[in-house]
Amino acid sequence: MTATEPATTSGRSADLLTLLAAATGDPGLVRHRLIDRLAHAHDASHFLLTPRAVVSARSADEVGKLFAAAGSAGVPLGFRSGGTSLSGQGGTDGVLVDTRRHFRDIEVLDDGARVRVGPGATIRQVNARLARLGRKLGPDPASEVACTVGGVVANNSSGMACGTWANSYATLESMVLVLPSGTVVDTGRRDADERLRAAEPELHAGLSRLRDRVRDDAVLRKRIEQQFSMKNTMGYGLNSLLDHTAPADILAHLAVGSEGTLAFIASVVLRTVPLHGHARTGLLVFDDLAGATGALPALVATGPATIELLDATSLRVGQRDAQATGALRDLAVDRHAALLIEYQAATAEEVDELAGTAGKTLAALPIGGSAALSADAATRAGHWHVRKGLYAMIAGARPSGTTALLEDIVVPVPELLPTCEALTGLFATHGYHDSVIFGHAKDGNIHFMLTEQLGGGGPLDRFAAFTDDMVDLVLGRGGSLKAEHGTGRMMAPFVRRQYGDELYEVMVEIKRLCDPRDLLNPGVLIAEDPSGHLRNLKASPRVEEEVDRCVECGFCEPVCPSRDLTTTPRQRIVLRREIERAREAGDTDTVARLRAEYDYDAVQTCAVDGMCQTACPVTINTGDLMKRLRAEDAGRAASALWAGAARHWDGTTRAAATALTTAAKLPRRLVLGANELARKTGGTDAVPLWSPELPRGGRRRTETAVDNADAVLFASCTGTMFGSEGDGAAAALRTLCERAGVRLTTPAGLPSLCCGTPWKSKGLDRGHDEMARRVLPALWSATRGGEIPVIGDASSCTEGLRHLVEGGPEHFHAIRVVDAVEFVRDSVLPHLTITAPAPAVALHPTCSATRLGLAGALRALTEAVAGTVTVPDEWGCCGFAGDRGLLHPELTASATARQARELAAAGPFDAHVSCNRTCELGLTRATGERYEHVLELVERATRG
Repeated sequence: MTATEPATTSGRSADLLTLLAAATGDPGLVRHRLIDRLAHAHDASHFLLTPRAVVSARSADEVGKLFAAAGSAGVPLGFRSGGTSLSGQGGTDGVLVDTRRHFRDIEVLDDGARVRVGPGATIRQVNARLARLGRKLGPDPASEVACTVGGVVANNSSGMACGTWANSYATLESMVLVLPSGTVVDTGRRDADERLRAAEPELHAGLSRLRDRVRDDAVLRKRIEQQFSMKNTMGYGLNSLLDHTAPADILAHLAVGSEGTLAFIASVVLRTVPLHGHARTGLLVFDDLAGATGALPALVATGPATIELLDATSLRVGQRDAQATGALRDLAVDRHAALLIEYQAATAEEVDELAGTAGKTLAALPIGGSAALSADAATRAGHWHVRKGLYAMIAGARPSGTTALLEDIVVPVPELLPTCEALTGLFATHGYHDSVIFGHAKDGNIHFMLTEQLGGGGPLDRFAAFTDDMVDLVLGRGGSLKAEHGTGRMMAPFVRRQYGDELYEVMVEIKRLCDPRDLLNPGVLIAEDPSGHLRNLKASPRVEEEVDRCVECGFCEPVCPSRDLTTTPRQRIVLRREIERAREAGDTDTVARLRAEYDYDAVQTCAVDGMCQTACPVTINTGDLMKRLRAEDAGRAASALWAGAARHWDGTTRAAATALTTAAKLPRRLVLGANELARKTGGTDAVPLWSPELPRGGRRRTETAVDNADAVLFASCTGTMFGSEGDGAAAALRTLCERAGVRLTTPAGLPSLCCGTPWKSKGLDRGHDEMARRVLPALWSATRGGEIPVIGDASSCTEGLRHLVEGGPEHFHAIRVVDAVEFVRDSVLPHLTITAPAPAVALHPTCSATRLGLAGALRALTEAVAGTVTVPDEWGCCGFAGDRGLLHPELTASATARQARELAAAGPFDAHVSCNRTCELGLTRATGERYEHVLELVERATRG
């Protein structure tokens, strides 16, 4: 049992699980294994509570039944979506309801003017739908890749540009709420208020009474207006009592920012804002903070979309960013501060006009260097990469075992300078060195980050004293202790102090009216314990390099193919921490239990596709860790076996091809029976599962020696193992090059060579090194010492070859590896005539193509030979992952389910294409449609 796991008796736990299973009607939706509960206990905050059960609810009615079940058991209940919240509002030691898995519906309304969304859809997913119509959501949090609409609304999160004019509160039209009583309220109905009065008379009357109370009291009214004249997510949104009259509307707007303490938000309708596709950006460097903050009034008057503040420490950190501009890198930072300013508009002409109007103001500023606003994409990206990368660079460099704490405050803009100066003084007083201040200067909203050793029973005196002093500072300047991150557990003890007794009691009454049993998220937002922010803190024991760097933000989760099946990269990492915590505590039973369950849930069902690294703010590739663990589990025998396969790869691939061809000829029942027996004997992580949709074996790769060739073709061995209905990618590439007059050769001994991916994905270094010793000299000779490129005809093989070259002796680094997609687009297609384009094509970009930066080239090549190209909004890694789809087909089934449903609704298509043979197999299995390499489509489209 971990330190934060509630000590319930087995009988009471059984009763709770029975009630929850009855509420959902499906026991499979209720997860209660220790590994499941610990995996969901962690979020981006520095708090840690272990739930007694995790439930994946599917509907509003089901949530209502869960309320009743938890109430009957006397157990609290909380909600979790993206888990990006920083203040502890997403954790509970009761029942944790996962709202991300089944509440992902997105319905665009009125040509994009409005959108109806489930709480589990991410901001990025919604904006991807709206972008086609030139619209976007108003809230623009930096965590848009992972944070969900439910979390953004429940926290009233904002971001860099939306301020208070386009946040969730301001753009809310209506929502469907489930109250703790089980009553479902749709505030979008015309008779919503009458229905609320009939179903919940005490709540309706109580909200009316509170509305009149604050409206009739001039002092309270003024206090509320002052509090909400700035960004403010501290406590409940009492401005709803002034802004709205009907209790149903008041309730909906109280739910915004309520952090799951009043009701469950089952769906929400939001008004959208225009998507401005053109921008001009500049980094204005001042001698000190006074110069930067003093320039704000004049700059705000010029109408920028955003103004971001970076203090001197932020600038020093930003100089280490590889994408920082030369001007920033060359700056000798002393007491400097900078403002990152951006103007946005729908057209280039409009944004140029804005920038031109601002020119006189910019020219008069006391800044060093140029005040020019740039339209250059690379320059703008460099500026924003520095700003957005501050959190990652500080958090990633923190000492092992410490936690990165990111807090946000807001003060009236005239108070920004003295607040920043005083905050810097507090860092020095309390010994928080290298802490940074940055944020949304236009709104007076700044973030600061520090690192601290939390949890584990260590002293908290420094953290407690700093927090007290910071509260005094912010409230003394007329600010709010929370601007956009939510009150959570961190600031709940200080809500009364910020608002005063009377308004705090109004909040207490709101909570009582909506949740009389205190069932939802107790301890969040409303808390009487003055030390609540110092309890249930998360320790970070030292484990491995990847684990130690992780900040548990969850950015990796939406791109993980196993997220709906077993675990995500974040969960794989936090479970490593939990195993270490149990080991340090001497809890051998828990260690053994977690390790046994971890093997399948984390190690074997990881696709090791590296997509997690593309989303991780500290660039962790959790797949690399899983490869090492697989290698440890494999043992010497498996390592020797695979090293032997590397030495005899031609025979190994032909044997696999023969087995597939033989299986296709034999009675299905016979093959499946023998295969299942072999998997029981040899293990499901070692023996592949045959399925009827798999193709017959392919043809052995052929060598071609060509003098003065233009490129070297390295045909993938997957084409040997898995045949195709067409001639395959290698044959299509050869044909296309012949038509274009491009001469191809191959390395000597090609049938016995491989890119190394099969060994790398299993962490088998002996086999990988053996293949590298064979491949690199062959490529060096074929390319004439790196004079001509190597062309890979499968994106994962292209990636594997690049890894071989980069990891080999330095003189081999001159070998250039290019994917066939990019090669054909740039060097072949311009010499061909498109004669028969396909009208409608479904395209699956692979994870390796994404990691290689090939997604744009892949789409461009497909669009060149197609009328329309559809990449599903639900696109993601297919989870086939070399042999994972054969060893664990449930991984591919889970990873592709939503994509397959979207394609079925969007079709029919004339062709389905990708750029990797095993991915084609996975998508064929998922959709029932034949996927082929895009080069096969190009070959047909350019026939004479």
